[in-house]
Amino acid sequence: MDALVERLRAGLPAAAVLTDPDVTASYAHDMASFCDAGTPAVVVLPRTVEEVQHVMRTATALRVPVVPQGARTGLSGAANATDGCVVLSLVKMDRILEISPVDRIAVVEPGVVNATLSRAVGEHGLYYPPDPSSWETCTIGGNIGTASGGLCCVKYGVTAEYVLGLQVVLADGRLLDTGRRTAKGVAGYDLTRLFVGAEGTLGIVVKAVLALRPQPPRQLVLAAEFPSAATACDAVCRIMERGHTPSLLELMDRTTVRAVNAMAGMGLPESTEALLLCAFDTPDPAADLAAVGELCTAAGATEVVPAEDTAESELLLQARRLSLPALETVKPATMIDDVCVPRSRLGAMLEGTAAVAEKYGLTIGVCAHAGDGNTHPVVCFDHTDPDESGRARASFDEIMALGLALGGTITGEHGVGVLKKEWLARELGEVGVELQRAVKAAFDPLGLLNPGKLF
Repeated sequence: MDALVERLRAGLPAAAVLTDPDVTASYAHDMASFCDAGTPAVVVLPRTVEEVQHVMRTATALRVPVVPQGARTGLSGAANATDGCVVLSLVKMDRILEISPVDRIAVVEPGVVNATLSRAVGEHGLYYPPDPSSWETCTIGGNIGTASGGLCCVKYGVTAEYVLGLQVVLADGRLLDTGRRTAKGVAGYDLTRLFVGAEGTLGIVVKAVLALRPQPPRQLVLAAEFPSAATACDAVCRIMERGHTPSLLELMDRTTVRAVNAMAGMGLPESTEALLLCAFDTPDPAADLAAVGELCTAAGATEVVPAEDTAESELLLQARRLSLPALETVKPATMIDDVCVPRSRLGAMLEGTAAVAEKYGLTIGVCAHAGDGNTHPVVCFDHTDPDESGRARASFDEIMALGLALGGTITGEHGVGVLKKEWLARELGEVGVELQRAVKAAFDPLGLLNPGKLF
């Protein structure tokens, strides 16, 4: 370790190399439960591309694993340390390098916080759509690493659709530029997309070229109460089948609604079994909400209430953003699943999750990006109770199995990390895993980048 620290300090400011065990321990893991985390040898906080290159050259020379990190808001253990590793925290590389209204791009470093970028481009009349629930704290580098989504995915898509180009430091310290700044480009293999969602296992993203859109009108939100998850999901299917394109279509089950009220006093209707939020940012959102309201009523909604103004709409959106933090207060620990199914199977997914909760005697709240079938069942449990912890793990696995059986995927936006390694192999199959491991070996032949993740 002395040799490692000495060589790192030769190319980094002293303040950028952290060795105090109490400090380094705080960088050992992200926000996921049931994920092993090791003890890092050292934490480094570079500010420049050259400093990141120095870290990787040093790690390669000494054969030391490197775990890249952003804000550690991840929910799959992808940022968890391994024993004796260098934790490479990129939060100090937080500059917005360029915003171009003509080209509709932003060029940023990986430590830029999502909300910071959104507000900065908004000053130019532009819009960066991907908005994870943790957008006030999560970083663009982390968003790229996990291919994150957000509330707006139903209309605007996920992070991968906005990453035009990357600058990446490879395992041996070489610098790779991928992609483009242009609106179109098909030269060679799409290496940019390969890095999006790779969870830091192929290289260290040090710069990103991101696509922007013109800022849309302020959205208005409608809230619809339903007597069951099945009727709410029927409304989702009707909305999409009729060709509507809401800017947001979110669902909160009864458990989630009550948790949000208990934590924040939001005054949401606790008698409902499912609360559906639908928003439009069209030129005439009131007309679109009226049409969707009729569809909700036809599907069985007991109450349909459109927001009167943007302030009321923001209050409803804040309630949805508080869903995961609120469910974390129900019990001392949570396991947050991330199963995405075809929209047509969303009702079956929620009904199956409720059956799993009853089978294992657990509280499982569900919030969902209903418009794209991405559900977040949150298993609430007492981690100090071995029996309850075991039931929580079993229920988590059963929910993932249910998602695959319904034609879905084990993760829509949170990534695989440590938490879902076994399930990734089940989803991809033997040939798929073999080819993905070959890709990993091509970029990182020594296996130093974020080892133990994905496979």
